[in-house]
Amino acid sequence: MLRSTWHPGPATATTALIAITDFHAHRRRDLLSIAQAGRDLAASWSTLPGAIGMWLWAMPLSGRSGSVSVWESEEALTAFVRWPPHVQVVRRFHQSGTLHTHRWWTQEFTHPKAWKEAATHLKT
Repeated sequence: MLRSTWHPGPATATTALIAITDFHAHRRRDLLSIAQAGRDLAASWSTLPGAIGMWLWAMPLSGRSGSVSVWESEEALTAFVRWPPHVQVVRRFHQSGTLHTHRWWTQEFTHPKAWKEAATHLKT
């Protein structure tokens, strides 16, 4: 698995909502443009209200890619999902694969703990 560096957001919190997106591309050749779209969104991460931070990840040989994002609230995550640049990406690639998501709350957010639990979900 390939993983980006941590992209910090403007928010900080100990209690946090962690969300995984796991996109299974129908064609591996689409992964490069999907990854670029993810990097473009990540470039604005530091300005997103309620975003604590995120990692991008990819498993190129299995045609999977996505993110592990960390939020201070459900409302902040919902605002991101409705954010026009994100909506554009979803519309652009919605027929290119299948999206799986998972989310959970943690009472003691740390980078290592969050990534370890996320990686467990991504191995399935």
